[in-house]
This record gives sequence, structure tokens and C-alpha cells, in this order.
Amino acid sequence: MGTRIEDLYREHWPLVCGYLLRRTRDPHLAEDLAQETFVRATRALLGWRGESPVAWLLSIARNVLADHFRRGHAELPLPDAEALGVPELVTDAVAVRDVLGRLPDPQRRLLTLVYFDGFSLVEVAAMTGRSTSSIKTAVWRARAAFAEMYGASR
Repeated sequence: MGTRIEDLYREHWPLVCGYLLRRTRDPHLAEDLAQETFVRATRALLGWRGESPVAWLLSIARNVLADHFRRGHAELPLPDAEALGVPELVTDAVAVRDVLGRLPDPQRRLLTLVYFDGFSLVEVAAMTGRSTSSIKTAVWRARAAFAEMYGASR
């Protein structure tokens, strides 16, 4: 394998750090998490199958970020949902998941990457090896299909 971690670091540090900065809004934390991303990438380099380095590194960064928030934030118990006045929201969340589950896999994956995982269109394009404009069009079509199915289910 000709790829060296130093090459990946030099080429993709700005993307990884920018991704983490957009999610944390803290430059110091983003740099710390980016460093942890490359430490994990170094450990996993031998197991890397040579797919898109951007997708691979952003997946590691997403896991590092999730681990950070899991470790650092204690979950507080919420009052009963009806006391908060949110049963309607819970019903909507179930309906959204149901409609997502009925979409074709490529559309579901795109919507999940953009709206649940928070990746930008540029990041999704890099992960999939497609152009940003084709991803933008695909997301627009996936949203339209989702809206049509969601409207029909209500």
C-alpha cells in the first residue's frame, strides 16, 4: 500500500478539522478531535481497504465526535412527554422514520448523511466520488420523494 498517513494528514487535515469545527463550534476542541481522528486512522491504516480516503477519515471523525459527546455529557432524565406537550412530535418522528424506511436505499442514505449525520453536500460528494452538483440534485429528488410519501401517509 503506497498511502502514508503523513500524506493523508497533509491532504485532508483542513477537511477533517473543518468538519469537526462546524459541529463543535470550538476551534480548540475541533483540533483536539481532529488529532484523535488521525491517531485512530494511523492505528487502522493497515485495515483500510483503499476506498475513498475522505469517506474513511470523515467516518472516523464522526465516530471520534460521537465518542467525545458520549463521554462528556451525562443524560438528564426528561419529564413525562405529555407534561412537555410533545406527543405530536413523537408521532411525527415515528412517521418520518417510517417514510425513510420505505425510500429506496440510495435516497435514504443521502437524506441520512445530510440531515441526520450533518454532512455537507461537498462532504457527501467526496465520500461518494460524485460531483457536488449531482449530489445536490440527488438530495433534491430524495427530498421530493420523501415529501410525497410523507404527505400521502398523513
